[in-house]
Amino acid sequence: MKIEHIHHVAYRCHDAKETVEWYVTNLKMDFQLAISEDHVPSTKEPDSYMHVFLDAGQGNVLAFFELPTKPKMGRDENTPEWVQHIAFKVKDMRTLIEYKTHLESNGVDVLGVTDHSLFHSIYFFDPNGHRLELAAPDSEEAAKLDRLSDVKWAMLEEWAKTKKAPKHADWMHKKELDS
Repeated sequence: MKIEHIHHVAYRCHDAKETVEWYVTNLKMDFQLAISEDHVPSTKEPDSYMHVFLDAGQGNVLAFFELPTKPKMGRDENTPEWVQHIAFKVKDMRTLIEYKTHLESNGVDVLGVTDHSLFHSIYFFDPNGHRLELAAPDSEEAAKLDRLSDVKWAMLEEWAKTKKAPKHADWMHKKELDS
């Protein structure tokens, strides 16, 4: 028994139409479908909602719920903004830069390019306040992933005991820390 892949990931949105148009325009995602009912199928709770689905590539689906009868959506105030985010992979560095230019030309504030050693990223927010990341692989990604895989269990064990950052992979951001 094994999970095949993520079927979809669902988040809440302020406005389903605005959200779909933003993702189609800014991230070039295709709008797949919309489902709207007056009752929640799983709980049978009476509640009108709009559920929209976007193609995030290679069978990955990003979905949103607009819930007009519920209190205004918020976020977990105890978790920093940079923690909760959705990261999408792009083909290469050229594509990442093209997206950065495209987003900025549409008035989106973009942070980065950030070098994570394995990959390079840009960060920004959608109209609902969800933080998004686009990540392009580094040319040496495979070798670096192997290095990380070799120490993953040791790092996890050390973290579990100390709750301090293990130094097994400090090479990833060393040049940034030295500057």
